[in-house]
Amino acid sequence: MEYVYAALLLDAAGKEINEQNVIDVVKAAGFAPDEAKAKAVVSSLKGVNIKDVIKNAQSAQVQAAAPAPAQGAQPKKEEKKEEKKSEEEAAGGLAGLFG
Repeated sequence: MEYVYAALLLDAAGKEINEQNVIDVVKAAGFAPDEAKAKAVVSSLKGVNIKDVIKNAQSAQVQAAAPAPAQGAQPKKEEKKEEKKSEEEAAGGLAGLFG
């Protein structure tokens, strides 16, 4: 994961994402560098515009966070019972841990 973060940091700083730069960032963060991982991350990011990917991911997240309410959707009493039952089951399971 630190190699992906290194690539993101390099992109944010406007630096070239290459194996040596990724390894340098990983070293600076205090991790032992692994050339194979650095090479894999760099090769997987070839031709990828990170800023566009982040922008698209943020817009997709906003759309997913604000779903349109369903017309005429009324909560059913059955749903409340199921929810209450699952809470009781969870509490019972926790009680079993403490004897």
